[in-house]
Amino acid sequence: MEYHKLVAVTGLSGLFELVSSKSDGGIVRSLEDKSTKFVSNRLHSFSHLESIEIFTQGENVNLVDVFQAMKMSTETLPASTADAGTIKAYFEKIYPAMDFERVYGSDMKKMVRWFDILQKNNVEIKLSEVASNDAPIDAIAEKKTAASAKTVTPKATAVKNAPAKKINTPRKMA
Repeated sequence: MEYHKLVAVTGLSGLFELVSSKSDGGIVRSLEDKSTKFVSNRLHSFSHLESIEIFTQGENVNLVDVFQAMKMSTETLPASTADAGTIKAYFEKIYPAMDFERVYGSDMKKMVRWFDILQKNNVEIKLSEVASNDAPIDAIAEKKTAASAKTVTPKATAVKNAPAKKINTPRKMA
């Protein structure tokens, strides 16, 4: 299972793997009970874990950075059902740069729960790398410059410079 395929769905608890997407929703598989179901776009929104950022006192950081700090920490992970004060104290120890005025206790509970789910499913927590292959981009750029170097026929320019047609149909007034 890959981290970039994981989504959070509004109105549904837990994390899901996006199996397939359709124009009116998506097919998701729960990481907790492995059930697969269709989720409609009309009722729910999808948030890719890669796109979630956390408020800090400086610039916002990606959720991956917080998960990495949780993974490297020697502190014991509190239960996701623990009170907000306990969870806030945990995050103050492992990620003190977090802006605790803008990150709510419910968000911190969610991060603890999601981290626990990811650990149970042995998901490698890392951002997907964008493949940067310069050769195809250069080939596309060369094709565009070759296409722009072609001569334009007089007929094509005459059509482009022609005035727009005027439509003389009367309007209906309501």
